[in-house]
Order: sequence, then structure tokens, then C-alpha cells
Amino acid sequence: MPDYPSPTGRTSQPDPRVTVAVITHNRRAELARTLDHLAALPEKPAVVVVDNGSTDGTAAYVRWRHPGVRLIASRRNLGAVGRNVGLRQVVTPYVAFCDDDTWWDPGSLARAADALDAHPDVASVTARIVVEPSGEDDPIVPELAHSPVAARPGLPGPALLSIMAGASVLRADAFRAAGGFSPRLWLGGEEELLCTDLVTAGYWLCYLPEATVHHQASVARDATLRRLLGIRNTLWFTWLRRPGRSALWRTAELAGTVPLDATSAAAFWAAIRGLPWVLRERRPVPPEVEAQIQLLEEPRRASSARRYVG
Repeated sequence: MPDYPSPTGRTSQPDPRVTVAVITHNRRAELARTLDHLAALPEKPAVVVVDNGSTDGTAAYVRWRHPGVRLIASRRNLGAVGRNVGLRQVVTPYVAFCDDDTWWDPGSLARAADALDAHPDVASVTARIVVEPSGEDDPIVPELAHSPVAARPGLPGPALLSIMAGASVLRADAFRAAGGFSPRLWLGGEEELLCTDLVTAGYWLCYLPEATVHHQASVARDATLRRLLGIRNTLWFTWLRRPGRSALWRTAELAGTVPLDATSAAAFWAAIRGLPWVLRERRPVPPEVEAQIQLLEEPRRASSARRYVG
């Protein structure tokens, strides 16, 4: 393995600060590529894999090819909650989430850990995302780099209000204190609720362009289901955390902009059926957080990276 220099100039040695947690479901080939990349990192991070009920031999493959990986084989698909399960195995101060079709660039985990070491009020740093095999920046990268969220002086990068879990390193204790990802949301935009709660608790979230994640999107995905869950979860987040007027406005906007088809109708119906628990657990954000959310509304409407398609 090449001896990559660390960002601090140290020689390549295991970095005890970061554990990588990977969730996967029926993507053995993609996971194999990701684990090979992680095994070659100069930081030599501990790796936890949560197999979300795969039926393609994923668990057996991990045991055979990567015996040093901590494997948790769930009998069912836990969705994003698999990350909560993985975090129970984490003893390092930071956890780098990784999807089965993403992998971290050499030195990036150390750079992220250095930023979190230097800024105790930062709960998460999100890396630059490079799309493979083209090598181009993901369309979301300019939005991260030019985030309009007001930041305190000295942050290691532009302030954010949410993250992309598969491309972020988080402070493990902050993640635990916020309750992790919601089992009710399961998967699809699940980061927004967690991150809003972190910001409300006083933490900062940042974009860190010095860190890089590569993403080669798996073809094994149900785009229609992802759209349904994304719309449903956006509605649930809106009703759970936005003040009344903003929640009504965002609901109407969403109804007027999503595709007019059976999938969107099913998403709205699923969200409405969840209203009893949503109203029980509703906790609107304070005005200063709502003001930051509103700063993102125009960039979101103009975004080419945030479309309900499939």
C-alpha cells in the first residue's frame, strides 16, 4: 500500500480517532469495492458493516474477504437506522458514515478528524463528493460550497443545516445525544431531522472541501420507492419542526411541485396517516433556526440536485 502523507505531515499510521460505519442491502459487489478502498486508507480506520438483511451472500463475503471488519448481520432491512446500530460498536470520538457505493479518499478522514478536534462546537463535517467514473463534482457540491447559512467566524468551512450521511464525519457523542436517525423515517432524507436537532442544540455543521468522498451510484436501487419516502419524510420533517405558517407554506409548495402521479399521491397519504404521532412529537424550532432554514428555500427551488424523480 502506498504510504500517503497525512494532512498534518505525520507518516502513515493508524488514526485512532475515526471509525467508518457502512450500511448495505443486497449490494455485495459495490460493498466489496468500498471495503477494498477503505482497507487501503492510510488512516487504517476501524470499520463496522451493518448488513440490512441482504439475501445475496453479503454477510458471508464480508466474513471471508474482510475478517477484520466488525459485521452486524440484521435479519431485516433497518434502513438508515442501521447506522444507529453500527454506532453502538463505535468507541472512537468520531464516526464516518459511508454507503456501500461510496468510499473515502486517502487522508480525508484525518483531515475531518483534525477539523473536529479543533472545533468542539462542530458536530459534523461533510466532504466534497466526486461522482465516479466521470471524476466530476456532484451537482450538490456548489450548493455546499456556497451555502447561505450564516456562520460564526473561524469555522473550518461553510455552515450547513444538513448533511449527506454517506459523505460526512460526525461527533459520535453528539449523534447519540440527538437520538440518531429516526426509525419512523427509515430512509430518504433522514438526515434533515437529525441535523436540525443538532443545530437547535447549538452545534455547527460544516462543508469541508479538503476532504473527499467518491460516489459511484449503484444501479440496484428502487427510484420510485426512494421518491415516495423522500416526499413523505420531507412532509414529516416539515410538520415536526417548522412553525405553523412555514409548515403550511412548505406543504402547499411541495404539493404543487412534485409529479402528479400515483407515487406522489401515495407519499402524501402515507404522511397524512402519520399525523397522529407527528402531532404528538411536534417540536417547532426556535426563530433563529427557522430563519436559517428560510435562507435555503430559494437555493432549494433552483437546485438541480434536489428533484423528486423516479
